Amino acid sequence: MKKIYRIKKNTEIEELVKKKKSVGNKYFVIYYAANKHDHFRYCVSVSKKYGIAVERNKIKRQIRAILAARMIYYAKNDFLVAIKPTSKELPFDKIEENINYLLIKSGILRREKHEE
Repeated sequence: MKKIYRIKKNTEIEELVKKKKSVGNKYFVIYYAANKHDHFRYCVSVSKKYGIAVERNKIKRQIRAILAARMIYYAKNDFLVAIKPTSKELPFDKIEENINYLLIKSGILRREKHEE
């Protein structure tokens, strides 16, 4: 995905978390808020508790691939995908299922577009 879709500044990430609008489950948490841009922006966070750098980078690549697959259906929001260490046990299809469920639940991924 292009750089315009990324949130990089720590201050923006902190503001997103402070707004306390979130959805989550055993494996992931998504913090979200409306933005002033004409497109969505996102970031992915995974702690060192998840595993070594190779494992953390792999899960981030998988999440970015899942997000890129449906990017035309996202609402104009900023969101942060926080990955919990328990997600390590999931295969890719279950990761995708969980992420899409949370995106729909938060209103970021529009359901009617997703089902087409």
